[in-house]
Amino acid sequence: MSIISILSFVLCSLLLFAADGLAAPQPKAAWVRGARQRLSKSAKWNSKRQYANGSACIETSPKDFKAPRENVWSGLTDGEAASVTKWLFHQKELNLTRSEDAGDWDNSVLVVELMVPNKTDVLPFMEGKASAPARYAHVVLDLRTTEEPTYNDILVGPLPVANGTTTWQPLEYPYTRKTGGSIRNLDADSSATETDWLLKIGASVADITLDLWGGTAMGKDNDTLDIWGIDPIWQYDNKLTRWDTFWNYPTDEFDAETLLPLGLFFKSDVTGRDPSKWKLEGWLYNDIFYPTTKAFRAAYWSPGFVKLGANVEGDWARTDKMGPVLPMDEASPPIAIAPAGARYSVDQEAKYVEWMNFSFYISFSRDTGLRLFDIRHNGQRILYELGLEEALAHYAGNDPVQSGTAYLDSYYGFGPYAFELVPGYDCPAYATYMNTSFYVSETTHTHINSVCFFEFDADYPMQRHSQTSYVAVTKNVYFTVRSVSTVGNYDYMFSYEFYLDGSIRVEVRASGYIQSAYYKHNEDYGYQIHDHVSGSMHDHVLNYKADFDILGCDNTMEMTTNIPVTENYVWSDHPRNTMKLQRSFVESEDDSKILYTDNGRTQYRVINTDSPNKYGEYRGYRILPADGTIHLTVENSSNLVDAANWAKYDLMVTKQKDTEPRSAHPYNGQDVYNPVINFDKFFDGESLMQEDLVVWFNLGMHHVPHTGDLPNTVFTTAHSGVQFMPLNYFDTDISHKTVNMVRINYDAGNVSQVKTFGQQQPVCSVDLSKQEPDLFSYTGDVVIRKFPYGE
Repeated sequence: MSIISILSFVLCSLLLFAADGLAAPQPKAAWVRGARQRLSKSAKWNSKRQYANGSACIETSPKDFKAPRENVWSGLTDGEAASVTKWLFHQKELNLTRSEDAGDWDNSVLVVELMVPNKTDVLPFMEGKASAPARYAHVVLDLRTTEEPTYNDILVGPLPVANGTTTWQPLEYPYTRKTGGSIRNLDADSSATETDWLLKIGASVADITLDLWGGTAMGKDNDTLDIWGIDPIWQYDNKLTRWDTFWNYPTDEFDAETLLPLGLFFKSDVTGRDPSKWKLEGWLYNDIFYPTTKAFRAAYWSPGFVKLGANVEGDWARTDKMGPVLPMDEASPPIAIAPAGARYSVDQEAKYVEWMNFSFYISFSRDTGLRLFDIRHNGQRILYELGLEEALAHYAGNDPVQSGTAYLDSYYGFGPYAFELVPGYDCPAYATYMNTSFYVSETTHTHINSVCFFEFDADYPMQRHSQTSYVAVTKNVYFTVRSVSTVGNYDYMFSYEFYLDGSIRVEVRASGYIQSAYYKHNEDYGYQIHDHVSGSMHDHVLNYKADFDILGCDNTMEMTTNIPVTENYVWSDHPRNTMKLQRSFVESEDDSKILYTDNGRTQYRVINTDSPNKYGEYRGYRILPADGTIHLTVENSSNLVDAANWAKYDLMVTKQKDTEPRSAHPYNGQDVYNPVINFDKFFDGESLMQEDLVVWFNLGMHHVPHTGDLPNTVFTTAHSGVQFMPLNYFDTDISHKTVNMVRINYDAGNVSQVKTFGQQQPVCSVDLSKQEPDLFSYTGDVVIRKFPYGE
């Protein structure tokens, strides 16, 4: 019996609540490359917990509640997705093959999801002036029956599907590249790449790998080595080039392969779809290049050849507890509960949430996962849309694999890998959960409890003041929406937090296994962190979209900067060195790419110049960098070219357009010289004065892994955030509306009054054994075959 079970009843002391439902499609297994194919298992927690009768704490789930309007951003229903798929299979010109039967030379349906409606169509509906916009499906087709395979974005609708009215058409209006929604597919032959190329090369040097590491990579059951390499493939000189390297397999269930590089690399020309015409272009070992396998073998078996050591898994690479127990660590740590039950409302079907005076709708997509729409405070919209656009992990190193790797993670998708959350760890034990679903390969997958909601009392107050006769303190209670996506070796924790003062915080944290490098010759790119392991340096840059609507759609970006000045005053005999507040506007897109480089002196805020407050000051929200906001260190990336131009700055502002809904596309890495979305093309000199503005901002980390990143990087240091702070937006600090405050009056050390302002005192009790989550109930995907194969 655990310590928690032994503790029978204690007084309640904190908070709790609940939610449900969602949708997001996932890629084929063939989509994943490199370290990103080391994908974790998928992820059921009962979001309702009953407590004992009498003085026990009450049911924690929120009361029944209905959203004011339909959630037009919610995903397709299972029935809609299945009906679209069925209809597409009747379009003979598409020549589709069922996914379970499709090979490298067949056409198939990859993704079926909602086409998010245009803002200009949604706003009249939200204002009660029009009906909801027509629903359409965004479908991704994988067309492989030609020598030049492509991914194709198409639009199907209107929904529901009906013969005579439903049509399909290429989708290109949201993209800067106008090619009928088509982009080349460099991964069409992924199975052939492995079996007909990489493993054959592995077999061709089996004598060397056996001698070096006692293992092989030949596609046999007893293989102990793996082969994978760069992402994206190099695309210059009118050919496709890849570099690959050997890795040791872990010897147990731990996902430690990315810590086990072996330092042998080979280069291939993989242009075209016929593996028999691909070319091996050389080997690299110990920083010596050999143009052929024959040359490499001859050198290897010659006297004096230097053989480097191997990285082998051990306890250093495993995440279980190690070492002696810390002092008093076996005693139960503090826990939080909710004595009054849920303090928020949720319409689980509509995916609509209200907390205090905040409200918003939730959406979920294959590419970017969790997204919030129509964020309001006291009924007034602050943000039309807030969510992740893309996440880049750009590596550097002396070897070609680290130098050639720059993952664009929306290719793999954050939605499909938003696995089940662990109560008491990912989220407080009292949190409640929402499922997410996605439709892929004619199948509906559900990730149970992959979004959590919870209210929490921060470890510092919202406000306090004391003097000789009283002390006043306000609790800092905030509300969080959270999901975690495990994209390959990295776990990204995404949180959206809402505060009593009207602030909104966006935060991302990263954990998981680093992708390491072989240390030899890599001294300029990272620390040596184990026997032959270098903590390969890399930048995480995560791009977000924030579509502000401050008191309407007509907004302006204002900058206020603290500047040093020498000033003469009428009351001073001498000039005085001081500072002033300099105000200016970001007037056009020509001036709207911003770097945070001025000692934090400049405040950036979205305002409405047509709606000043009663003092004549512009009302708005400040964009306040919180933790480690960065842009990409690499300039003019050789790996990415024009595929991630959003990563070059910290903050960017554009005029909102229905034709520019995303800064990135999941297939941008397929053609880095001519990507589907080239973000630089958004900036065409348009005025930004009192226009509908979109702010694109970057979070991230400059990550140079060290010994503390073994076995896993920790969330405490790998994090980044930004806060949207009301600035002259309200007439006063609105957090003083809460009753969760106290004023204690005293005189000469004697308390004369304790004023609690009506705050309910926690008087219930709870059986902590019932609070302990049943971790044996953790489950995987729920998979439901939806496509009617008999038709």
